[in-house]
Amino acid sequence: MTSISYQLYSSRNGKPAEQTLVMLADAGYQDVEGYAPYFVDPRSTCDMLRNAGLEMTSGHFSLEEIEADPARVISTAGTLGIRKIYAPWLAVDERPTDLDGWMRFADRLLAAGKPLRDAGLIFGWHNHEFELIDLGGGITPADIIAQASPDIALELDLGWVHFAGLDPIAWIERFGSQITTIHIKDRACEGRNLDQDGWATIGTGVLDWRGILTAAKAAGIHHWVVENDLPTDDEDFARSSFDYLTGL
Repeated sequence: MTSISYQLYSSRNGKPAEQTLVMLADAGYQDVEGYAPYFVDPRSTCDMLRNAGLEMTSGHFSLEEIEADPARVISTAGTLGIRKIYAPWLAVDERPTDLDGWMRFADRLLAAGKPLRDAGLIFGWHNHEFELIDLGGGITPADIIAQASPDIALELDLGWVHFAGLDPIAWIERFGSQITTIHIKDRACEGRNLDQDGWATIGTGVLDWRGILTAAKAAGIHHWVVENDLPTDDEDFARSSFDYLTGL
């Protein structure tokens, strides 16, 4: 059964956390994806989730935090019911610049995720556009990460795939069952929605969601996370996006 979740980062500029969770539940969501502010006091977050009638089945934790204190990450996940953990970002000055560097980074990811996998959690990487550059011969950093081990799951952000000038359907087919979650992120026509950095409410942009989600289902990917990095109205974005996706 498909789960339509919501990345809480999309509402970082909106209402306080408790009100945001209630709003999302009212909009129809049953699941959310957490990030750093929601992990500061996991018990408080757990209470807010319970009061809103929501689950938090996935979360973004920094790679540095995972490496420095995996026990705390595992504990936080246990308190909140998180089953999938994704490292979501690599600072510009830390990004490898060649094939060997990305291979070393993939090994780093594999090592960082071992305590989490041993605890029964899914661990993986969430992409932006910089993992999709061609390093030569059609090989990208995302390929290197995926090929390092099937133990590294992928949370494929389809908005960034499109931003990189690539076909989301082809990339779903490229990684197949190694993708355990997809980010549903739409892109406006060129020059539009500049106040949202070019992002858009799902279904109002240029991505072919009917085709994309058909491909996702065919690949067995049933965990979809809605996101907009900078919505002008997070409540309207959340509600309209959920309604569009359920309408499909």
